[in-house]
Amino acid sequence: MNIFESINDTSGKMADAGETYAKKTQEYIKLKVFQQISVSISYISKALIIGGLLFIALFFLAFASALAIGQWLENLALGYLIVSLLFIILTVIVYYNRKFIDKKIIKRISTKFFDS
Repeated sequence: MNIFESINDTSGKMADAGETYAKKTQEYIKLKVFQQISVSISYISKALIIGGLLFIALFFLAFASALAIGQWLENLALGYLIVSLLFIILTVIVYYNRKFIDKKIIKRISTKFFDS
């Protein structure tokens, strides 16, 4: 009978340890998910704020550049055309390098997601 009581006692402790492990794992996963969501929201918020301000700055810079080039060439329409062509060229360059940009973004996000 002593062996059966010992096995019963040990199996009870194992069940308790397994239950504790499951609870701690669940808590860890909740914390990990919270951390990843917080980091993601933080990055998105910063990107939106910085991107918005940069967009406004680029808009005014493009407008001022178009006016300056137009006055220099004595034709405002030509100034706007030159600035718009520069933006189209820049867009084409970015479009053809989009896979490189995707790789950089995925690499950076994966290190934050899997290493932390």
